[in-house]
Amino acid sequence: MTEPSIRPTPPDHPQVVALLAALDEYLASLYAPEDNHILDVQALLAPEVHFLAAWQGETIVGCGAVRRMPAEPETGGQPYGEIKRMYVDPALRGQRLAERLLQALEAQLAGQGIRRALLETGSDQHAAVRLYERCGYVRRGPFGGYPDNGLSVFYEKQVGA
Repeated sequence: MTEPSIRPTPPDHPQVVALLAALDEYLASLYAPEDNHILDVQALLAPEVHFLAAWQGETIVGCGAVRRMPAEPETGGQPYGEIKRMYVDPALRGQRLAERLLQALEAQLAGQGIRRALLETGSDQHAAVRLYERCGYVRRGPFGGYPDNGLSVFYEKQVGA
């Protein structure tokens, strides 16, 4: 099997839609609807969103997005990028594919002059928490209007130079 390639892919691609549906199903098994902060496909098509997919041959096996966000007091008055919709097919986990997706999203931000990546994940998503901490993300307080509901974990990382 060849190593998956990571490349920009439209979030409304049928394989992406199926992968996002699997992610949504997983999240729905963990949290109530009001505790899931999901960007739908339409929101992922916005110009401020950069969406990547990991391709294994002709099959999409992972995805992630970054959304450029304006400055706000909770981010020290600096614009930032928010990591969204990270997911890897469970059959391919353990191969550092999510790490590669995350690095590609961080590089996208750095290339746009954005120096800080932020994200929100759920406390019950243990693999995601391990991923972000392994990749150098540090815990922080809420941002972007997210509630401090005891279920969300917030992270940030400096990216680029």
